[in-house]
Amino acid sequence: MSENEKRKLIHFTIDGKEYTTRDDHQEAASLLRLAGVDPSQYDLARKKKDGETKTINDGKVVEINDGDAFFTVRQNATVG
Repeated sequence: MSENEKRKLIHFTIDGKEYTTRDDHQEAASLLRLAGVDPSQYDLARKKKDGETKTINDGKVVEINDGDAFFTVRQNATVG
């Protein structure tokens, strides 16, 4: 059994869709790609327990806890 298989499954959502992982530390951009979203056009945000939201930079490593709820936020489009 590999080290990764020994870790417990973590359940979380992105935009209401359920995902599972054994890797509790992932880059925000990786989570966006997991959800099928382009990190160059969207940011990842976390819904905190108090109801507030926090946007996470693409390169930042996110600690994922069981039951976390993330959502995508469209970045501002440039007007040319």
